[in-house]
Amino acid sequence: MVSSVAELITEKIDSMPAGERRAAQTLIASYPVVGLKTVAEFSQQAGVSSPTILRFVARLGFQNYAEFQSALQDELAAQLQSPASRTTTPLSPLPASSAPMLEAVLENIRETFRHISERQMADVVAQLANQRSHIYLIGGRFTDPLARYMAAHLNLIRPNVTHLVGQESLWRDRLIDMNKRDTLLIFDIRRYQDSLIRFAEKAHQRGTTIVLFTDQWLSPIARFARHVIAGRTAVPSAWDSSSALFVTVETLIGTLTRKLEAEGARRIREIEDLR
Repeated sequence: MVSSVAELITEKIDSMPAGERRAAQTLIASYPVVGLKTVAEFSQQAGVSSPTILRFVARLGFQNYAEFQSALQDELAAQLQSPASRTTTPLSPLPASSAPMLEAVLENIRETFRHISERQMADVVAQLANQRSHIYLIGGRFTDPLARYMAAHLNLIRPNVTHLVGQESLWRDRLIDMNKRDTLLIFDIRRYQDSLIRFAEKAHQRGTTIVLFTDQWLSPIARFARHVIAGRTAVPSAWDSSSALFVTVETLIGTLTRKLEAEGARRIREIEDLR
């Protein structure tokens, strides 16, 4: 699978001049809709010149604006695919082994980490290491196990970690406790969950820092997020795979554990003594 436009931006944004960086940030904030507008409309929304938009598109490796928009249109079509549509799509004959699925998952992991910069990971770890911040985690129908898994580990090495579960009304009740000091980790992959989008918007309005874990096509929650971790999810199946995001979560947990080594070890010992 070719790199998504969002992945290309993640690769190159640190080397972009200020104007192109504004174009990139504007696109991510309304992905991919802004990129489907005319050059003039895109430039106006980003507050940069039309030539800057064209230089931004060229930096991403596209020959022209039409090619850039064609890539975004393909991504939009992929965003809207459901398991039902992927089930009805003609598939190749069943392989004799699980190798194609395994190779797809391994490739997803490799490509995910190729597009996530060390700086991006370090920024997220620094956010999670701030023990004055209360951390909330939530996921969707298929991604909430990732939130639960990460919360279980974070609870062992730092205080003030809450996994939001149950009905949407229960999540909303917790908004009253969220403020600018807090961090909300959200897991959302296609087809993006409307209730999570609404919740993210409310949390954003309260000033809560949002870290989004999503797929290469980007959940609409990206427009509210301070940090966006995009993992590859497509595999030769009716169902998307969360394996790459799971490995990303484990990498963050391991790095954070090392960063909080003294505090985490002391907390774990106290937890063990209480059992």
